[in-house]
This record gives sequence, structure tokens and C-alpha cells, in this order.
Amino acid sequence: MPKLKILLLTLISSLILLSSLFFGQNTINPFDLRGAEKDILFSIRLPRVIVAFLMGSALGVSGAVLQGMLRNPLADPYILGISSGAALAAAFGLVTGSYLFGQLSIPFSAFFGASVVSVLVGAFGWKKGRLLPERLLLAGVGLSFLFYALLMLLISMSSYEGVRRTMLWIFGDLSLADWSLIPYGLVFIIAGMYISVCRSKALNALMLGDDLAHSLGFSAHRERLLFFISVALMTSASVSLGGTIGFIGLLVPHIVRFIIGADNRIVIPVCAVSGGAFLCGADLIGRSIAPPMEIPSGIITAVIGSPYFLYLLRKRDVLGT
Repeated sequence: MPKLKILLLTLISSLILLSSLFFGQNTINPFDLRGAEKDILFSIRLPRVIVAFLMGSALGVSGAVLQGMLRNPLADPYILGISSGAALAAAFGLVTGSYLFGQLSIPFSAFFGASVVSVLVGAFGWKKGRLLPERLLLAGVGLSFLFYALLMLLISMSSYEGVRRTMLWIFGDLSLADWSLIPYGLVFIIAGMYISVCRSKALNALMLGDDLAHSLGFSAHRERLLFFISVALMTSASVSLGGTIGFIGLLVPHIVRFIIGADNRIVIPVCAVSGGAFLCGADLIGRSIAPPMEIPSGIITAVIGSPYFLYLLRKRDVLGT
């Protein structure tokens, strides 16, 4: 039965990916590609779908890892404050018009900001040679408030055009996705996923408690450090690719665990596929619902994710109380 469910999820995800590639404001017939349609498909649609899939995969896996590592069903990739640092750095580049690295300046700025916050959160969460979950969460929340306050200050002092571009970035704008963004983001996301998949057995043990994990031969503090590094890599790369997008890391792992169970050896790869498909579907809705205007994907994921998560919280007893 689990294999059938995994196959069904994979099939649904594949259909969503194909739909986001060929449907939208302009429908493309894959069996009759002409000049303009071919350019749209390979120069605009395909890189956009790949970027969306990479971001969604990274956020889905990050959410699954965090919820297991912290034993907190409400944890998601942005609870550590990584997105706020990335958003602040990216907004600074957008508002000031700083393009030292050309088109990659904003993604590089976002990745730098996310990396700095990751180091700060890790430093505050580290005490007496241990990475403590409670300190990690509190540090993430505190730094998130600080950087978002600085972000609002920056926006309030900027011009109208700077504000508009910054707000689009904050809400997850994928309209600027192209082939140049993919290689460096792919490296960090694959690295984070590799760590997560390789240590999935340790994540299963951490979900049972530190004492039991230790009795099974895992060092809880060492494993948490490795998982924190993997989440920081994936979230930083995701935010730098297309901005801050919420609810994927919170919602997708719950749906996957409800359907196929809690074994992270299976949950992590399925979350990668499902999270990527979820964001591709949200992007398809955002660019199709009110043409020629495009709605940022982050708004779509929030509109879809928040009511469903409240339903999940009420009906599925995700808190175990």
C-alpha cells in the first residue's frame, strides 16, 4: 500500500509539473512547437519551472527535517529567521540599485544575508558544545523580528519603484527566473538534500527523543548540527532563487506523513518531489488567474496553505493533544 501511495503522489506531482510547463497565459502545444512558442518554452517556462521545483523541493525537505529535528510539528524553514536575513539583503540591493555582479547580484545578496543569519542563529543556539533546539528556535524568532524590522525601515525610506520590487521579492516573485540562476542554487540544494537523505535514520531516532537516539548509537547534538547545516544550505539557496515563500515547509511534510507514514527515509525524498510540484502549481495559478498580471507565488501558497493547515490542525490532531 505505501508503494502505491508513493506512486500516486509521484504521478500527481508529474502531472502538475507538466501542466505548469505547458499551460498558463498562453497554452503551448508540445507536439507543435514553432519559433515563438519554442522560445517561450525553453527560454522562459522551462527555467521558471525548474527554479520553482528546486525552491519547493528545498523548502519541503527543510520543513520535514526541522519538524523531526526539533520535534515540533509547527516548525518550518523560516522559523529560524533565515528568510528575514535573505530578504533584508536582497531588499538592500533592490532599493539601492546595487548590481555589482550583474543579474546575479540580488540572488548573491540574498544568499549572503541568509548565510550570515544561519551563522548567527547557530552561534546563539550553541551552548557548552551542544546545539540546543530551544535556544535555536528562540534565536531564530528573535533575529527574524529584528531583521524584518530593519526591512520595514528600509522599505519606508525607499522610492516607490524600490518598494514595489522589494515587495514582489518578499512575496516570492518567480518572473525573473532564468537559466543563470539554476547552477549555483542547484549545488547548495543538492548538498543539503544529500545530508538529509544520508542521515534520515538519525532523524527517525531524534524524533523518538535524545536518550533513545543515543541508545541507538547516534549523537543527538552532532546530528542536529548536520541537519541545521543542511536546512541552512537549502533555505538560503531557495530564498536567493526567488524570494521568501511560506507554508510549503510547514504544510507539505504533514500531508506526506499523513499519506505514507513517518519514516523519514521515505518522507524526505517524497517531500522533495511534492514540495517542488506544490510550488510549480502555485506558480501556474499565479500567472494564470488574472492575466496579464502575475500574482507572486508566495501569496498563492499562503492562500492555499493557511486554511488547509488550520483544518489539519483542527481535524488531524497534529499536536498530539
